[in-house]
Amino acid sequence: MSLERVNPAELSPPTGFSHAVVATGSRLVMLAGQTALDGAGRVVGDTLPEQFETALANLLAALKAAGGTPDRLARVTVYAVDVADYRACAPELGRIWRRLAGRDYPAMAVIGTTRLWDEEALVELDGIAVLDQG
Repeated sequence: MSLERVNPAELSPPTGFSHAVVATGSRLVMLAGQTALDGAGRVVGDTLPEQFETALANLLAALKAAGGTPDRLARVTVYAVDVADYRACAPELGRIWRRLAGRDYPAMAVIGTTRLWDEEALVELDGIAVLDQG
């Protein structure tokens, strides 16, 4: 099993993501969208970085339960209710990502949305991971 991160020289240098990820493996894990819900089902955190950290931790907890690690993420989609705020917080969000998930960046997209399932949620992350046979 392998993940090859591909960043062509003719594209803008990626910061905090990979342009493409070529995955070879035998188990594909689809990770449901995760917001900043705590174990009791309440959204925690008042700021985007606080909610991003919890949402990412939740995504990684689901991945771990499926037998994976952050470096196995091939694709992550971020849904943000305020893309301008997301851009403004990008350096802090990058630090949170590196602390929790490391520097093996998946292919990523950030998509603006008017609201998420939980009204208080500011951000949601979903993903795809490729694991060894298990």
